[in-house]
Amino acid sequence: MASISLDDFEKLDIADRKKVEHFVQLLLRQEKYKSLKKELEERRDEVSKGETLSHDEFWNEMNV
Repeated sequence: MASISLDDFEKLDIADRKKVEHFVQLLLRQEKYKSLKKELEERRDEVSKGETLSHDEFWNEMNV
């Protein structure tokens, strides 16, 4: 895989820089939210099985 330096990036015109920035943001966003996505999938399984806390159980666990 070829590497690119910051100097190479700066040689791109503005429109192409924006495209690269957008693509990088998409990749970073996917990695950033990977753990959250996994947790949501697990929670969906819990909800579908009825494994949820009642309002009182939730607040009792929070010790409030």
